[in-house]
Amino acid sequence: MQEKPYMNKFITILLPCLNEEKAIPHCLTEINKLKKDRNLNFELLVVDNGSSDSSVKLLEEWKDKIKEIRVLKEERRGYGFAYLKGLKEAKGEYIYMSDLDGSYDFSELLSFEKEFEKGSDLVIGNRFSGKMSKKSMTFLHRFIGNPILSRLVRAFFKVKVKDIHCGARAISKKALDKLDLRTGGMEFASEMIIKASRANLNISEVKVSYNKRIGKSKLQSFRDGWRHLRFILLYSPSFLFILPGLITFFIGLIGFILFYFFDPVIFGITFMWHPLFVFSALILIGYQLLIFGSFSKIYAINHLGDYSETFSKLFKMLKIEKVAPISFLVMLIGVSIFVFVFIKWLQSGFGDINQVENMLLALTISVISVETFFSAFMFSVLSIKNKN
Repeated sequence: MQEKPYMNKFITILLPCLNEEKAIPHCLTEINKLKKDRNLNFELLVVDNGSSDSSVKLLEEWKDKIKEIRVLKEERRGYGFAYLKGLKEAKGEYIYMSDLDGSYDFSELLSFEKEFEKGSDLVIGNRFSGKMSKKSMTFLHRFIGNPILSRLVRAFFKVKVKDIHCGARAISKKALDKLDLRTGGMEFASEMIIKASRANLNISEVKVSYNKRIGKSKLQSFRDGWRHLRFILLYSPSFLFILPGLITFFIGLIGFILFYFFDPVIFGITFMWHPLFVFSALILIGYQLLIFGSFSKIYAINHLGDYSETFSKLFKMLKIEKVAPISFLVMLIGVSIFVFVFIKWLQSGFGDINQVENMLLALTISVISVETFFSAFMFSVLSIKNKN
């Protein structure tokens, strides 16, 4: 007796493929069994990402048993590019994404179905709460890489997902249309969750089994881990640049003002102008971090589909036509102080003069004015949007 079909909806099972000839028979046998047992109304999209083995030939041969197979080709090498190709072609109301390497149990599709029935838009598998076979995940990935990156995403983006890199996930077609996914590498997995959070989608997590993959792994731990981390930080410049920049800048500014106008006594020691070097450096470092943070944010807005009304308004104000006069005025103040000190030096007959405070003030102001002026040009460059 056949069980009820999944959700009574037409679904897409989407699988990337790169030299998976050893795993294809196992995976397609599972899918074929699922089709018969559950009267599955589906299409099976396999995106070949440049296989050099017999993967494509095997897939074509399996069409006799699973007529719903469609094989797509994506020339651009990368996990994300393969999925972007498949997602663009997917016709299902819900899209189930997995790996074609035997890692995941396709019969667990039922648990994803239940989450959609509860109103979820995106369902992510959790390998750590399910059954994980021995040697399915390396020590580095299981106890260091995945937990750290998952915690960062949870902390920065308020997402209750404990396994952001799980390859078993499902998304509704309506939700997918809101995400504007773009990345071509392994960071695609993080991008999907982060953008879903930013779009206020309903995200849930389900237990999934995780088996030792069949065939050779294509994952490169440090390179792919770095790509995930880079994307996470790029999408959260407030934590990486802006907050540390503000703290550093204002500590420097307050300290500079204090030691410029006064000679504080701390622990019985009278400090003169010497700490001004430290506070000047803190001002410049903090200001540079704020600029870096702004660069990251505007890039994320215009090139990664992020959005921030506050930053969008700010960047409109930072056009070179508006910033240039202000930068010039600030530079004029710095140059005027340099000229003042030079005149004092002339009047002393090129002797010793006590103008260290003024020289540091002039230096700090001048550097900030130059950074501001050229950063405005960079803002203009980053504001140029890609034509789709």
